[in-house]
Amino acid sequence: MRGLFTCGVLDVFMEQGITFDGAAGISAGAVFGCNYKSRQPGRALRYNKRYSRDPRYCSLWSLLTTGDLYGVEFCYHELPDKLDVFDRETFTRNPMAFYVGATDVETGEACFHLCKDGGADDIAWIRASASMPLASRPVEAGGRLLLDGGIADPVPYRYMEGLGYDRNVIVLTQPKGFVKKKSKAEPLLNRALHEYPAIVGAMAARHELYNRQLCEIGEREDAGSALVIRPPLSLGIHRTEKDPETLQSVYELGRAVAAQRVDDVVRFFSM
Repeated sequence: MRGLFTCGVLDVFMEQGITFDGAAGISAGAVFGCNYKSRQPGRALRYNKRYSRDPRYCSLWSLLTTGDLYGVEFCYHELPDKLDVFDRETFTRNPMAFYVGATDVETGEACFHLCKDGGADDIAWIRASASMPLASRPVEAGGRLLLDGGIADPVPYRYMEGLGYDRNVIVLTQPKGFVKKKSKAEPLLNRALHEYPAIVGAMAARHELYNRQLCEIGEREDAGSALVIRPPLSLGIHRTEKDPETLQSVYELGRAVAAQRVDDVVRFFSM
């Protein structure tokens, strides 16, 4: 739910008419970022506030009965198809390339998918990108078994650079100076995912990868090849936050930070 900060940033971009040639979303960045391509400001905040306490959306009951903390049928079908409709037509027409990243459980490596129409294939990849170990079943997409993209590539700036995007706006949900620590859940992960040793190894090294990425992002920021938007302080929000006021406050912080950086973004791409 730190991704609500990103939602605030992207909504300001939409309102200010800021567009990009391409974007990549990982985990919450995939689930929420798709609304940037479908041009639906406010949608992610709206449905999270409305359904955060609904057991069909996110609950221990869902985890125990289906194997997924976030209910698949509700989150990826009933909600976008009926309750808060995802605009697939606009998503398809928008020329911005939108990539989502997930982690292959067999290899522990990152893999990416170019979304096209917001249909079943795209939704499967978006779901896979946000499927947290221990809280989700692996998702089959593109002939692979996949889990959360943040395991193998938390911030996909290198992937975008490899595609030729040499000036990137990077939205982070941790403040400057943040250092990720080793997961305390590693023993539990080892037991639960023992049949997938590559994913266990990737999870064990995830904190090192993320910290290394933050250093590289800082270097790009200093060199002027990347513009980084991040919160000024820790967001103080739980991963599965259910309090509507807390969700709103994190979203509003994203909006405030983005509003301060709009002119910087315009200058960045005019240089």
